[in-house]
Amino acid sequence: MDAVYRRNETVVSEPAWAVGLMWLGPPLAGAGLGWLLQALAGWLADLPWVPFKGPVELIASVADNEPLATIVSLAVGAVVGLVLAFIGAMEALVVRLTDGDVTLRRGDHTQTINRAAVRAVFVDGKQLVLLGQDAEELAREGFDLDADRVRDGFLAHGYPWAAAGDPYRDEFRRWVPDDPELPGSAGALLKARQKALEKGDRTDIGELRAELGKLGVVVREESKRQYWRRTHPTSG
Repeated sequence: MDAVYRRNETVVSEPAWAVGLMWLGPPLAGAGLGWLLQALAGWLADLPWVPFKGPVELIASVADNEPLATIVSLAVGAVVGLVLAFIGAMEALVVRLTDGDVTLRRGDHTQTINRAAVRAVFVDGKQLVLLGQDAEELAREGFDLDADRVRDGFLAHGYPWAAAGDPYRDEFRRWVPDDPELPGSAGALLKARQKALEKGDRTDIGELRAELGKLGVVVREESKRQYWRRTHPTSG
């Protein structure tokens, strides 16, 4: 895993070999799969549940026309592989650290957090979590980076790394509808978020997490079960 150390800056990202493999592997595998699909294209095109139905139908339409069938099969498979590679590249997390702030970048989304605002940093499963001074979540990002490299980067710049994990984990409680301990509209937001979890709507899941944060509620999930706790305001 690449951890590039520059003067007063550390960038943790996927290593060059992994990036190259990500861009070359899926297109090559897709081209090979497209070639294999030639013999089955006609049958697969008639199945209502087959994935990538459009490309399969395209291959089936030229199956009897060689060498066009082979060219189309290889090209379609490679394009599908490139699409998957692009999605993978957009999902990869890049962490840029300085003594003053940390920037988390995924695709075209960037979040910068001031060092002074961070109370704790830890890994929760396959997620990187940053807590603020009121024990609120400043960021929670899924990642495939080497956890040791991520830890070393944060420690090198003086961030408060919680080696034991979430220091407030014991405060989480299982969400149940109509919980009287929830503040304001948090119950309705958690109910809506539960529906989003069941549908796999990542946009709603994230937006509703942010809305709950405004109410002083931190939420996490395990196997589509939600757990919540309150923040710890330091003033006001």
